[in-house]
Amino acid sequence: MDIVLDEREVRILGCLMEKEMTTPEYYPLSLNALTNACNQKSNRNPVVSFDEYTVAEGLDSLKQKGLARETHTAGSRVTKYLHELLNRYDLGTPEMAVLCELMLRGPQTLGELRSNAGRMSPFENLSDVQETVRGLTGHIPPLAVKLSREPGRKEPRYMHLLSGSGTFEKTPQDYEKESTAPSDDVVSGLRDEIAQLRSEIKALKQAFIEFKSQF
Repeated sequence: MDIVLDEREVRILGCLMEKEMTTPEYYPLSLNALTNACNQKSNRNPVVSFDEYTVAEGLDSLKQKGLARETHTAGSRVTKYLHELLNRYDLGTPEMAVLCELMLRGPQTLGELRSNAGRMSPFENLSDVQETVRGLTGHIPPLAVKLSREPGRKEPRYMHLLSGSGTFEKTPQDYEKESTAPSDDVVSGLRDEIAQLRSEIKALKQAFIEFKSQF
């Protein structure tokens, strides 16, 4: 990635993108409205509790990176804010919706993306979602990546790359290593069991010797 955002910047940028697509009549957003959007309890993972100072700091950082700017609307004295993502990346509405959803809710499967991103850009079927995700993963630079399928999950998930590529989740190999490498408690328990078995075997041998001596 040519830019790397922290979690606060991702949440702020994602909220600006979401509100543009879902409530365009209230977009751009004031600082207060943007703060409320960041702290919204629905369609968010994780739920956060930012104050206006935190959001203002995040906006300043996004403005320096060319991803947000201030604006003034006619008849309003309140400064408002909008995203500038499309000035940096060539994305269509479906790609914007999926990327926004990944930013606001974290890694998701194609089915989850179809359901959750549909409020911003309806998808007729999973093939449409897959094609949209392919546009994000094949973007230069890549904006999303397919994660390795986790044990117990039927479908792989996808995550955005606006926070860099250092946040990849565990691969199946990682889980396999964890499952085959016993913990210290397990090792200690096995040692106790072995010691007990050896003691029982020794006692049985002694009892057998005593039994034989009777004949």
